[in-house]
Amino acid sequence: MAVTMNNHVFKGHKTLLGNKYVTYKELELPVRYDLFPKSNGGFDWGNSSLGAQQLAFSILFQLSDEKFAKGHAEVFMQDIIVNFQGRDWILSATDVLAWIEKKKPKASPKMRKLKPANNTKKTKEKKTNVVKEICKELDITQKQLAEILEVPEGTVSSWAVKNEIPRLGKKAIEFYILSQKNQKIVDSYRSFIDLLQAS
Repeated sequence: MAVTMNNHVFKGHKTLLGNKYVTYKELELPVRYDLFPKSNGGFDWGNSSLGAQQLAFSILFQLSDEKFAKGHAEVFMQDIIVNFQGRDWILSATDVLAWIEKKKPKASPKMRKLKPANNTKKTKEKKTNVVKEICKELDITQKQLAEILEVPEGTVSSWAVKNEIPRLGKKAIEFYILSQKNQKIVDSYRSFIDLLQAS
């Protein structure tokens, strides 16, 4: 029975401090050092580093087998991974399967279970503005961001124009995001305690 891959996507995200995360079907993508120990620093993209090769192998291994992934990781990195230049990217499993089919016409037993969907359009990566993305992620305006960071509104506006945030600004934003997440956890815990006491 063939499985369509419409909703199965690989997503990459780089934090403001440079940490990189990759998920597949909303779960963290395993690095698989046990099978392909190329990079000891995790995944990378937008270049042809060892981290980019590690990512290429892990994506291919997710949809093919170990032999194919090892044999084609470098080519996949050059064809696909080096093109991810932004903080965030999305790659559909359908596109990966289409690439695999071009490189290996006869499917391996694992690949036979998967059938690419008809919509094999490549996901286009659009250039994003780091300040606008942060405001969107936090659901705030640039003015509110300036108030949170206690800097003039014009400073945040100049960051948006240059599409660049200075190092201390990035750290302050990361700290604010972390404190917001922690606050949600505390609020959720308090709600749970209130619920227990009420019952």
